[in-house]
Formats: sequence, structure tokens, C-alpha cells
Amino acid sequence: MIRGDREELRGCIGYPTPDLPLTEAVIDAAVSAATRDPRFPPLEKGELNRIVVEVSILTPPSIIKVRNPQEYPKELQIGRDGLIVEQGYFKGLLLPQVPVEWGWDCEEFLGHCCMKAGLPPEAWILPDTRIYKFEALVFKEKQPNGEVEEVKLH
Repeated sequence: MIRGDREELRGCIGYPTPDLPLTEAVIDAAVSAATRDPRFPPLEKGELNRIVVEVSILTPPSIIKVRNPQEYPKELQIGRDGLIVEQGYFKGLLLPQVPVEWGWDCEEFLGHCCMKAGLPPEAWILPDTRIYKFEALVFKEKQPNGEVEEVKLH
């Protein structure tokens, strides 16, 4: 994740599963976030000294098994869990820090992850929707080109 000088997001692309060795994945994701995130214009050279880089290293996603979809919120912990919502070809991922930053509860988190997947916010209740969770180690520069610290989300 790359944030500009006003803390606005400037790019966020990564690998939700361990498809590459960690060092290769971090380098490729950083380049992709800076230059190929379709939601943002590519970073310009002049911005490089004004951005803060944040890296989230994810655990492998695990499916959440419930008898009734209404039980999903009870299986989540804000500040610990990230989410992947999947329904057919639709798929959305939100990192564990997102609901903390926005002040969402578990139901809001599920709804926003559905919308990220291009689904209605209540799609997490549907029986053909699969919900996965994961955790993350998060590291962030204290300032542009600065010292890196681990971010505690809880």
C-alpha cells in the first residue's frame, strides 16, 4: 500500500496467496501498486520522496465455515482478520487495517468487502458466497524514506 503526503491511498496491489517467494512478491507488488493500480494514476518521480510505503504480509486465507451465514460476523475480529469474499467470478479482498481505519463493525466489513468484489453489500448472507479470513503482519515507514515499524492493529 502506498500513501501520499495527505495519507490518501495511491496504490494497493498484492498477492493474497503465496504464489511467489516473499521478496519477489513484495518487490512486484510495490512496483504494481506504484505503476499499475487502475484506480490511481501512476506515481511520478517527484512523488517518491513524499510517499509512505506500507507492506502487509498475509497468512494463507482460510475459509470460514458456518451453519448459517448470519454467523459470519461472530467469526471475525476487527483489527486481526482480513477478508476475501468470493461468489462465482466475483472476488474482493480487504486488509485487516481497513475496518480499523474506517471504524467499521464486522457486518459493515463484510458488506464493504462484498462491494469491493462488485457484489451487493448483503451478498455475504447468500449461500453461494464463500468468505475467507486471513491475518497480516503490517510494516510501514514512519515517514517518507524513513525508519520502518511494525503496525499493531488490535
